Amino acid sequence: MTTQDTHGATASISEDPDLMQLARHLSPEERERLRFIEDHAQRTVRHQSLEAWNEARLPLDMLSGLGDIGLGQLHLDGSSPLLRGLVHAALARADVSISAVIGIHNELIVGMIHALGSQRQREEWLPDLRRLRTFGAFCLTEPDHGSDVAGGLATSATLRGGQWRIQGAKRWIGMGTAADVALVWARDTADGQVKGFLVPTSSAGYQAREITHKTGLRIMPNADIELDVTVPQDALLPGATSFAATNTGLRSSRAWVGWQAVGAQQALLDIARDYASRRDQFGVPLASFQLIQAALGKVAGNLAVSTSFMAELTRLQAERGLTMMHASLGKATLTRLARDSAAAAREIFGGNGILSDHEAAKIAGDIEAIYTYEGSQGINLLIVGRELTGVSAFAPHRRPEGTGVSVAAAQSQVQS
Repeated sequence: MTTQDTHGATASISEDPDLMQLARHLSPEERERLRFIEDHAQRTVRHQSLEAWNEARLPLDMLSGLGDIGLGQLHLDGSSPLLRGLVHAALARADVSISAVIGIHNELIVGMIHALGSQRQREEWLPDLRRLRTFGAFCLTEPDHGSDVAGGLATSATLRGGQWRIQGAKRWIGMGTAADVALVWARDTADGQVKGFLVPTSSAGYQAREITHKTGLRIMPNADIELDVTVPQDALLPGATSFAATNTGLRSSRAWVGWQAVGAQQALLDIARDYASRRDQFGVPLASFQLIQAALGKVAGNLAVSTSFMAELTRLQAERGLTMMHASLGKATLTRLARDSAAAAREIFGGNGILSDHEAAKIAGDIEAIYTYEGSQGINLLIVGRELTGVSAFAPHRRPEGTGVSVAAAQSQVQS
């Protein structure tokens, strides 16, 4: 792509989204795979997702195509952490909703069943999940318990006569209406521990209702779920017998949101500089105005910082040195920068910036969603603050009714 400067000279505009050239650290084989996935996402997801986003519709055929190129098993196929991160960014660059479906599927469904499930559970569920022929729903958040779910989780599980009866409600559950299996977190009434159970969504007593009128992540169906189900005793994941079992998965998924912020900003830079180079105002290209170039520079700077941050976060992850503080700092900081980039990019479009078919408004709405999910901005900053000061701000003296642990103790289980 080229544009004319104010003196008539032709200036080159690079279209490489990898501003910090992270792909150079990949093996030649992984670089080639990344290029293939980037091309596939731009050809088959980016523009095709606009209609689905406007209609709040899940395009299963699009997901099937991503399964055909191996994106349902990114965390089990031997890919390096850096390749996985750059692939998540490439998907978010094409559509943040689709990247959310694929990311949560890999991090919290396939990854957790593989790590925490029994051999029977892995054999029953993973083959089709890995191919994106079936889907899972990660059922943790509740109507009355979001940030405090570690200590306040109210869904119960009671073992009687060789079967678990699970009762309760969940909210904001991604793929809740489309999933084939739900990974449900419930409190065992016998010992008070929060445990993980695999519940087929065809079970009697599983009811999911899609949450409507969302302004972000409109392609992913989020649901309110009511549970009064009975499942066999071996529905319990043997590695998920306390809330601490979620640590690795939640820490990794929180870090993964940083890659979504990278990809979303790559998309913002793509569309803003393309629009600025094509649109004329006052007889010259929009890209020739100083304010427009300054806005593009802001987006590029935020993107470069975000990319570099995720490179170091991924290095820590590969070296098994990633802590919840690192993940929370990355998620909180990068989604904030992405919000700033969305505002700068939207201004370049003027009035067109509020139309989803110009993509800026669509991406901005999706960024609002990732700013809040996987731990809200405030909660993530409090996790960082606790690590910096050694003092917890999570209501340390109050004990949730019916539990034997303080809120601070419960928070430390999941966030340490």
